[in-house]
Amino acid sequence: MKTARPLSTEPLSIKAMPQDTLWWLPRHEQKLAEKKAMESVDLVFLGDSITQAWEKEGADVWQTYYEARHALNLGFNGDKTENVLWRLAHGEVDNIAPKLLVLLIGTNNAGHRMDKAEDTALGVKQILSVLAEKLPKTKVLLLAIFPRSAKPTQKLRKLNDEVNQIICTYADDKRVFFRDINSVFLDKDGCLTSDVMNDFLHPNVSQYQVFAEAIEPYILQWMATD
Repeated sequence: MKTARPLSTEPLSIKAMPQDTLWWLPRHEQKLAEKKAMESVDLVFLGDSITQAWEKEGADVWQTYYEARHALNLGFNGDKTENVLWRLAHGEVDNIAPKLLVLLIGTNNAGHRMDKAEDTALGVKQILSVLAEKLPKTKVLLLAIFPRSAKPTQKLRKLNDEVNQIICTYADDKRVFFRDINSVFLDKDGCLTSDVMNDFLHPNVSQYQVFAEAIEPYILQWMATD
């Protein structure tokens, strides 16, 4: 009698796959072309819609802080960890050697699918492993997943916080550095207001200046050192 094969226990968060949306693959191709056209790529931002929004809500701040630093925006709306893994497997950081890569990913694993914190963290860990292989000389600024939901007691806020408690352990302070800048978005009670994130997820236009100022000391430090 044949025995049934056990179902795969691997979480979706580590199974590299593209998004099933019409715009996603064209954006990937556009980013490959953009990267190839750049004289050099010294700084990379890798992530989801919060990162992609440097092209819209944060465009002026990007121009001020990052344009002259030969920065490449690899943020894709709606991306989860597995989508980033697919992009990395299909050339987005090939043939470049940036000094620093800023990684912010994971909130969609929580929000879209309510992945367990351990599974989302495993996806982040896998991304770091691929980056270590493809960009061995690049330092990585791993950011805590940004706060979401108005109150610290709400389910998705707590889920993101649980992920952050795991991924902070991935820093070796030699190549991978973890920083939690979330306090700059919260009031004294740990709450998010609509003045900061209108949908309690995506930073408003004004917050991209806050975002840039919060990470600038780290960018200065790690882009200046070998």
